[in-house]
Amino acid sequence: PDWCYTVQPVFELRGKVLGLFGLGEIAREVARIGQAFGMEVLAHRKNTDKGAPDGVRLVAVETLFRRSDVLSLHAPLTPETRHLVRAQTLAWMKPSALLINTARGDLVDETALLQALQEGRIAGAGLDVLSQEPPPPDHPLFRAPNCLITPHMAWATREARQRLLDITFRNIEAFLKGESLHRVA
Repeated sequence: PDWCYTVQPVFELRGKVLGLFGLGEIAREVARIGQAFGMEVLAHRKNTDKGAPDGVRLVAVETLFRRSDVLSLHAPLTPETRHLVRAQTLAWMKPSALLINTARGDLVDETALLQALQEGRIAGAGLDVLSQEPPPPDHPLFRAPNCLITPHMAWATREARQRLLDITFRNIEAFLKGESLHRVA
């Protein structure tokens, strides 16, 4: 009788806040897509001198976590970013917020995330990376409520692998010329 029955509530992205931790090439594309859906886009980046694309506002880490309806991680794993998402930062998030991690598994303290999901302190998580890959079959997040885990395979298409080889070639070529290309600072 209900032709559009949904098991879980869904929400519209228009008017929501997309938070980006990190603002490299991938995050800039995510920002563009978020803007196309009518989202307000906030970002935090280590180097604020680089500025932000049009329509993206740079904010402090705490503001990013508190205001984001969808928080997407786009940062390298460094001593400063390891367990960026931990009990403290998860406590800043809205109960309706979603966490997305497609960057590095150890950006997230998985024990703290599991507890936040079990207690309903955030609405859900989408993870393409975990701290251990491949994960053990009994990984606790496999049974976490509202947690989707994908197999970290976006790179596996023929086109993506060719792009990786092309980038590697250009990086070596630039290094031999004494130039810097695709450098993570």
